Amino acid sequence: MNDAGSYQVNETLRNGETVTIRAIRPEDKELILKGVRELDDSTLYLRFFGTKREISDQELKYFTEVDFIDHVALVAVADLDDEPRIIGGGRYIACENPAKIRSAEVAFMIHDRYQGKGLGTIIMKHLLKIARKSGIAQFEAEVLQENSKMLAVFARTGLPLTKVRLGGVLHVTLALSLTESIDGTRDFNKE
Repeated sequence: MNDAGSYQVNETLRNGETVTIRAIRPEDKELILKGVRELDDSTLYLRFFGTKREISDQELKYFTEVDFIDHVALVAVADLDDEPRIIGGGRYIACENPAKIRSAEVAFMIHDRYQGKGLGTIIMKHLLKIARKSGIAQFEAEVLQENSKMLAVFARTGLPLTKVRLGGVLHVTLALSLTESIDGTRDFNKE
């Protein structure tokens, strides 16, 4: 999907604050570094399965210079202290699947101050929209079983969800081909 690289929309969080959801850009490197430094250890642990404080130049390039075909990354931007800040993000990376289904691994990071305000759900909605247009049939994720907030984001999609426990990690799979949500309360397909 060639227009994913210019994706940008405004959204309203549960607390009424407006944020911009947009495609990540190579010039976001410093904003990413600043955001990671502000995260508490528990947030880093839930995302990286460890408290990773430093990001190498190679990792930073990987995070910010994406092709928007097989690797799509969106960030949420808000004004904090009168300057734009990345307050969250989500990405998917297409991967090989033994069942020959077009699948993608999905991952999220939400700034501590913005957790519980619906930001993860909003980013998921936009990633789903882009993924479907790109022919992705399922999202997969490795989630620590204590990461109840991320598991709730997946559940709120209303999409068929499977979880397989691998030690303390859950392998989560979401089928994206459903045209309506299971419970009828949220339909990400028609957005």
